[in-house]
Amino acid sequence: MQVLLPPGWPRPRGYANGVAATGRMVFVAGMIGWDTEGRFPSSTMAGQARTALENVVAVLTEAGAKPEHIVRMTWYVTSKREYLDQGREIGAAFRELIGSFNAAMSAVEVSALMEDQAKVEIEVTAVIPE
Repeated sequence: MQVLLPPGWPRPRGYANGVAATGRMVFVAGMIGWDTEGRFPSSTMAGQARTALENVVAVLTEAGAKPEHIVRMTWYVTSKREYLDQGREIGAAFRELIGSFNAAMSAVEVSALMEDQAKVEIEVTAVIPE
């Protein structure tokens, strides 16, 4: 995996502007903060982000991938303010479950998600090296 940083651009904090990789691609659908029973163990953005990340890791594991193989993440959040206010907790869950590496990332505030209780949905693309 090669992190892409054009000359003269400031280094982003916590993500990469782009990533180049070769290998077996794994696409993870949007994961939300519910458990294997379809229940939401938490009503907070941070709690749901943790569960959604756990779900991402479970799907990656099924493909033989690891969190360090993630090259792209897209976060959909129902409240920018709640996401920013709980950033410290969300960051701690990210570092614990995913690690500290550079993936191309986007975060988008949306008016709602398909599941009424969901506050965050995370899509992932991973590349397992050849």
